[in-house]
Amino acid sequence: MQWSELMESVYQSWRSVGEFFSGVLVQMSQWLQQVIAWLVAHYAQWGVPAEQQLLAAYATIYLAATVLVLLLVWRLVRRRRQRGQKEKPTKVGEVGPGVVEEEGEAETVAEPSEEITAPVEEPAAPLSLYDRMRSGLAKTSSALVGRIDTLFTGASGVNQELLEELEEILITADCGMKTTQMLVDAFQKQAKENKVTDPEALRELLKAEIRALLNLNVAPLAVEGHAPFVLMVIGVNGVGKTTTIGKLAQQFTRQGKKVILGAADTFRAAAADQLEVWGERTGVTVIRHAEGADPAAVAFDAAKAAVARKADIMILDTAGRLHTKVNLMEEMKKLYRVLGREIDGAPHETMLVLDATTGQNALVQARLFQEAVGVTGIALTKLDGTAKGGMAVAIGAELGLPVRYVGIGEGVDDLRPFDPEMFVDALFEKR
Repeated sequence: MQWSELMESVYQSWRSVGEFFSGVLVQMSQWLQQVIAWLVAHYAQWGVPAEQQLLAAYATIYLAATVLVLLLVWRLVRRRRQRGQKEKPTKVGEVGPGVVEEEGEAETVAEPSEEITAPVEEPAAPLSLYDRMRSGLAKTSSALVGRIDTLFTGASGVNQELLEELEEILITADCGMKTTQMLVDAFQKQAKENKVTDPEALRELLKAEIRALLNLNVAPLAVEGHAPFVLMVIGVNGVGKTTTIGKLAQQFTRQGKKVILGAADTFRAAAADQLEVWGERTGVTVIRHAEGADPAAVAFDAAKAAVARKADIMILDTAGRLHTKVNLMEEMKKLYRVLGREIDGAPHETMLVLDATTGQNALVQARLFQEAVGVTGIALTKLDGTAKGGMAVAIGAELGLPVRYVGIGEGVDDLRPFDPEMFVDALFEKR
């Protein structure tokens, strides 16, 4: 190729590049003019004076460009920081990359020095049961007791206005209408009879009334007297039935009891697998069938295994069901019949698991399940994740059902037998 041809080729290439960028600039200019025209038209509609419309349009474009640049800079700085955090610092005494140690001709004898040791942090002491309860009830305490303290502190006595505000606070904490009315009436009566006006005394008075309601239906789960004791766990999907069963199995095993689990939830995908994981973790046998199998068949085999292996406790997991589904409730009655034929009086406990974060909806579930299958106890989960802990008071007062367990955290030991005294003390403790 001749020199002239080479230069011509280079010229044509640069010319093409120039035409490309020229076209891009023209298109951007046209687009910018369209945006300016659009902005001017809208500013005119919004009543901006004609002499200021063009200036306002340019100012808007400039502001948008500035924000875009700042976002890009922020993104770049953030990426550089993340990259810097991933680089491990050179440890003390190590030679960094690219550094060569100089070798001396003679060895230098170092003076002996005291070894400097970093102070060892002592592990934090595990929280007591009361502290875990107090921590788990923090949200409810803030929403309920915190507002009550504010109300009593600013009150000049027990009058109609105070009672109405107290009623509102209790209802918003999901104590329920019936329970709230019972508490307010009892509180008003005691305050009037004892002429209580001091804020601290009013606080203690309400605390005593809540404790009295909770103590009306106190009945810890008693598994003695049956061999095996059959515990059937029911509830809607997502309330934590399987997790509750796993925690109970581990607690019973620690007490030296032999436990067998029955995976009668054959409808939810991986429900039996989840129970198997708990079984492996606790060393407990799990009786299961294939997915979609008859739950009554699982209950039958689990009951047979519990009797044959002389288990102390058999816990049966069931499918999450709605109280409005007739076929599912009929299936529940079938489970009752199968268990009753194999083990006298079984199931000895039908425990309904409720999610405390659902508030009054959980109370509705409890009422309808009780009417349909006869609930004998409640396990209230996720109490640490809600400010609606007042429903624990409502369940006993309105339904006459004992709360057997409350969940106040993720750990196995955070599923605790319900203690009304500890519950009220932790709820009302000043923070």
